[in-house]
Amino acid sequence: MKVGRVALIGRPNVGKSTLLNGLVGQKLSITSRKAQTTRVQVQGILTLTDAQIIFVDTPGFQQQYSGLLYRAMNRSVGDAMREVDVVLMVCEAMRWTPEDEAVFLQIPSQIRPLLVVNKMDRASSPEALMNYLKARQEHHSFAEIFPLSALQPSTLEPLIRHLPTRLPEGPLQYDAEQVSDRTERFFVAEFIREQLYRQLGDEVPYATAVMIDRFVHEGRLIRIEATLLVDNAGQKAIIIGQQGARLKSIGTAARLHMEKFLDSKVFLGLWVKVKSGWAEDGALLKQLGHDF
Repeated sequence: MKVGRVALIGRPNVGKSTLLNGLVGQKLSITSRKAQTTRVQVQGILTLTDAQIIFVDTPGFQQQYSGLLYRAMNRSVGDAMREVDVVLMVCEAMRWTPEDEAVFLQIPSQIRPLLVVNKMDRASSPEALMNYLKARQEHHSFAEIFPLSALQPSTLEPLIRHLPTRLPEGPLQYDAEQVSDRTERFFVAEFIREQLYRQLGDEVPYATAVMIDRFVHEGRLIRIEATLLVDNAGQKAIIIGQQGARLKSIGTAARLHMEKFLDSKVFLGLWVKVKSGWAEDGALLKQLGHDF
């Protein structure tokens, strides 16, 4: 049995989380069009007849911000690369930015990564795509390159077939039915945070965090209560919206995802609390799953 860990790394917004969801066949990492939606490592487990692949989705590596939260996010990328058997770098087809180059330079010299070229349908022609792949190989000498579209399952098959060949022999680390090492409480918080990113403007989601205060099974119902932390009263007002309309919309959309994921009816109560400087509070960040 081939068993091992595979890190997904890349700059923000190249589709790492969408790729993880496609590889394991279930929504584990939240997604949005905004960069840095993923804040902590999320493991997705794919068990095949002859292999167990443990994918580690990491936050997008960035150099724009330097606060405690963002330093913790960047550190998790480095930690992941040191603790896995395969490093899988993800980029967008037809693009290679200075941010991509910065990610590549973070890879330890003794590691020869694989490259996933996501969104391959953006290439104007097969010839253009082939030229792009050739340029990537000439400049960076990746072990293998896999063009694909994370939203098209059939394009993931070559990568899935290849990965076990790079993993060591070993016993299963997780039950065959398990798809992640994270708890239900973690995913519930992520579904709420996903809606903050999807429904709010460009700045407010980055100033918010979600804490699950209560998660209780009551017969066929799961009762969940959560607090949304923000930096200031203005952000609180934006999230709540006129007569509570925005908060209600966020809660409704998140609850529907929860009910599908948990296969149960859910009562969701949301509160918004101002906690200035929460992103620089080390103890709080550890509660939210960040390591230092």
